[in-house]
Amino acid sequence: MKLALGQINTVIGDFHGNTEKILLTSREARLRGADLVVFPELCICGYPPMDLLDYRDFIDHNMRSLRHIAEELPEGITAVVGHVSRNTTESGKPLRNAASVVSGGKVLHTQYKTFLPTYDVFDEARYFEPAEMYGTFSVQGVTVGIAVCEDIWREKETGEGSSGVSPVDRLVVQGAELLVVPSASPFYSGKTAIRRDIVADIVSRHRIPVAYINMAGGNDSIIFDGNSFLMTPLGGYGKAASFREDLLILDPFEALESEPLVPEDKAAEWATALAFGLSEYTRRCGFQRVHLGLSGGIDSAVVACIAVDALGPEAVTALAMPSRYSSRESLEDARELAGFLGIRLEILPIEGMFSAGLTTLSTLFAGLESDVTEENLQARIRGMLLMAFSNKFSSLLLETGNKSELATGYCTLYGDMCGGLAPIGDLFKTEVYALARFYNRFERRIPGRIITKPPSAELRPDQKDEDSLPPYEILDALLEEYLMKNTPAEDLEAQGFPVETIRQVLRLVARSEYKRLQAPPVLKVSPRAFGSGRRIPVARWIYEV
Repeated sequence: MKLALGQINTVIGDFHGNTEKILLTSREARLRGADLVVFPELCICGYPPMDLLDYRDFIDHNMRSLRHIAEELPEGITAVVGHVSRNTTESGKPLRNAASVVSGGKVLHTQYKTFLPTYDVFDEARYFEPAEMYGTFSVQGVTVGIAVCEDIWREKETGEGSSGVSPVDRLVVQGAELLVVPSASPFYSGKTAIRRDIVADIVSRHRIPVAYINMAGGNDSIIFDGNSFLMTPLGGYGKAASFREDLLILDPFEALESEPLVPEDKAAEWATALAFGLSEYTRRCGFQRVHLGLSGGIDSAVVACIAVDALGPEAVTALAMPSRYSSRESLEDARELAGFLGIRLEILPIEGMFSAGLTTLSTLFAGLESDVTEENLQARIRGMLLMAFSNKFSSLLLETGNKSELATGYCTLYGDMCGGLAPIGDLFKTEVYALARFYNRFERRIPGRIITKPPSAELRPDQKDEDSLPPYEILDALLEEYLMKNTPAEDLEAQGFPVETIRQVLRLVARSEYKRLQAPPVLKVSPRAFGSGRRIPVARWIYEV
């Protein structure tokens, strides 16, 4: 038996395009000798469809597409296709997350998803009713079971599942000799190894081959990395490509030539994932070009590198907007960076606009000391110019803030927070530096001074980030514990973080929630990014620690 893993990139709501891609891939799989081709979770409608599921015509298009695939599927091949199904019972949610087996013009079998994730970016229980029944199907004399994505993830976490239901165990009891897992599993650094460990546990316990078929592509903040694979009890391991479509065809009952499992390079993963995510976002949103404010600092330098890798230098414009506080070195660094990357650089001094703003406000602010208000005025002037460029040239503005700044509110609402997408909004500052060093590993792309000089917003004389924040090595370690692991304040103190630093940072995080609510979407590369994966009320009591 030959099994094809159809690692495709589908677009939410593009039923025609998705259907044609499924059929085209099926034809290629059949030409290459495959008997069974398996596609990702909800591939007909795209993942995650969210509240589009509330529209009847969306579901109708989805069901018509399934029938069309069954009718047009090449002779001699069976396909497993992910789609939305209506719940035909009289109770529960109106829809189900389904994977159907189609062949010979008919839908032969449908398996629903049991465990509906409601953590991080997932909210499937909002829409779907879980499975109660489990069944298998046969291809070339092989009995095959389907477990949709979370149905194997939950197995790893709880053994028998939170309700005592193990979809995998039920399928094996019914004679499954091969398990296929249609998935839409978002990327974060280290995720590939986690998937591999989960599948290895199932293969070891049940002594059957398992094929994990993942989506490749990007939707809003989410990046799907592909990396589909087949693992067998013989010790074989075959893997599809990363961050692109692929068609992997293997015999699950023959020994495989396993690829060497090399340690994952986080910075390399980030560079590839972020460029892929930006490319997908711009393509799906209809943008041909992007631009950013280039300050001569580390964050904008890294975002410029991501943009060039995603779209090419000809599609990237940088705007340097010096004020009276901008150093000569920063402008030199911005010019040098633009030269290294081959991108267009425009210099728009904002001194005149800043002076005019100060003059306009002078009567209103008479007798008051300068403070963050005047600093933010500069950032908002820059934001206005960047948005004007966006409007005039239909260019996507890239916000250049990092996760450390967004966490602590060290950013200006309607200023440097302007933008349609934040490529590094899920990287802490120390991780941004690691990515910058990666970019310079093989060729000089970022001027050395950008990496070595102390970070500064340059909004007042001799300003340094550490004037307002703890050193980033301490800050990021604390934020990692608090934001990613939910570590309470007393445990942070026990880990050796200074009490005053804990108080300062936790207050900043709590008081900046309103900014994060209005921030552009970030590309998710960690287990928990700001956005739909972290939902905290804005209007709440802010405790003192």
